[in-house]
Amino acid sequence: MRVNVSPRGHISLPASIRRKLGLRPGQFLEVRVEGGRITLTPRRTPSRKARILIDPITGLPVLSAGPGAPVLTSEEVNEILFGEL
Repeated sequence: MRVNVSPRGHISLPASIRRKLGLRPGQFLEVRVEGGRITLTPRRTPSRKARILIDPITGLPVLSAGPGAPVLTSEEVNEILFGEL
């Protein structure tokens, strides 16, 4: 598979590769040069310490991602609650 290098040095990874590796926008990749080849390796972030808690006011289960955690998308919430769909 071929990709083009832009004048600013950017490349676009095909969607099929991003899906296969579970890459998301903003995720970092480690870049190495090995024997004349460029190797990109997904840098996995530590798992979020998400927990399901009971809201003291409503008594309903809520998802807590912890202090300073990024805002989660609906898909990320579903993945935490139900695993990868």
